[in-house]
Amino acid sequence: MSSAFRLVAPAFVPPLEPEFRPAALANRAFRQEVAASGQGVPLVIGLERSDGAASRYETVTFPDGHPRAASNLVYAERLVKFLLWARGGWKVTIGGPGNVAEHIARTYAPDGARTFDYHFMGEQVYGRPFTVVGCRADEVPAAREAGQPLGRHLEGGRIGFDLGASDVKVSAVMDGQAIFSEEIVWEPTGQADPDYHYRHVRAALELARAKLPRLDAIGGSSAGVIVDNRPMVASLFRGVPKDRFHEVHGLFLRLRDEFGVPLEVVNDGDVTALAGAMSLEDTGVLGIALGSSEAGGYVDLNGAITGWLNELAFAPVDYNPAAAADEWSGDAGVGSQYFSQQCVFRLAPKVGIAPPADATKAGRLKHVQGDLEAGHEGATKIWQSIGVYLGYTIAHYADFYDLKHVLILGRVTSGRGGPLILDGAKAVLAAEFPEIASRVNIQLPDEKSRRVGQSIAAASLPALQG
Repeated sequence: MSSAFRLVAPAFVPPLEPEFRPAALANRAFRQEVAASGQGVPLVIGLERSDGAASRYETVTFPDGHPRAASNLVYAERLVKFLLWARGGWKVTIGGPGNVAEHIARTYAPDGARTFDYHFMGEQVYGRPFTVVGCRADEVPAAREAGQPLGRHLEGGRIGFDLGASDVKVSAVMDGQAIFSEEIVWEPTGQADPDYHYRHVRAALELARAKLPRLDAIGGSSAGVIVDNRPMVASLFRGVPKDRFHEVHGLFLRLRDEFGVPLEVVNDGDVTALAGAMSLEDTGVLGIALGSSEAGGYVDLNGAITGWLNELAFAPVDYNPAAAADEWSGDAGVGSQYFSQQCVFRLAPKVGIAPPADATKAGRLKHVQGDLEAGHEGATKIWQSIGVYLGYTIAHYADFYDLKHVLILGRVTSGRGGPLILDGAKAVLAAEFPEIASRVNIQLPDEKSRRVGQSIAAASLPALQG
């Protein structure tokens, strides 16, 4: 009997990546195998965040000493990796077989395979030493989730903005109606001077303010981890040296003081989900923005933001060991390589498409999308592949989120691309995961909402001072 963790080939094969091995299929097959053995034991994963908030995830594995026990390690490590980036945590408690806890502690260590995650989740996000603790399954701490209502304030004159790696989207909103919107191209990721970011964001805000009869509030979204209006870490600011990052920490607070109105900034994924919840007038919404990277956000069944990270760009979705690796974390098979313009650029050479090397990232994407709109067969296969990826990945996300709706938006979904992605995902779910297809609504917003809805939802974040 082999001890290896078994991967499962999908029934729907991405046209440009036959090696794709979906996380959802491998995890489902593993759990079925454990159940069929009649010897399964509980595995409980706990994650502690700031201020005592904690999450808990329960599953099953083979017991220590079982011929298949070694397969527990890959299964558990990929779960921990997903949970860290979906929910966050500086402390991970592994309740279950001892070999699993030992493996996670070795892997998430300063000299382990996940050294990036060790430093990121510990010192960079939560300011605590990253810790892994093993125990019995019944000793894992209880969940203590801390959801809170967010946004939906639309009265008065407001500015909403969204900072992405390719552009700044900004809207002027008056009593809930967008009266102006603009997309301003920028290239923030390689900029070492924090003043570059300040000047570009301020100029966008000034542009929108000039369209309003008065300014009452500013709301924004940004890629990265935002805590109390302070960016803790974000790929947008990766070029800023550590000795000047304090200027980035204070960027939004400085703008709040200069404009003299309430200002709230949160993670772009949470605003994506908020935009969806506002549009659908419902809860249980997972928003997925396919832009310069993948942004995820979630509004729970109570209509609240959870306080989870929802950084799905770094959560694994493809278990193929040879899958494309993320340039920042170094891990393979994570969402950024499948649901973003990075995916488009990765697949384009396979079909002979070469965007202009001297163009901005936004310009390169427009080049490939131009081929798609013109009916280029290879470009069509790029978006068909993304649709297959998404179908299997929504099934994977459903293991971690209570879903009623999945909203797909972002620059990659513009034009013909959006329907190709949506149709592909729905076909996968209907055939492979009918129980999910029957209860989860997957949709695209209309073209106008897809382009400006994020910044309008962002504008609703601050409550006006009474």
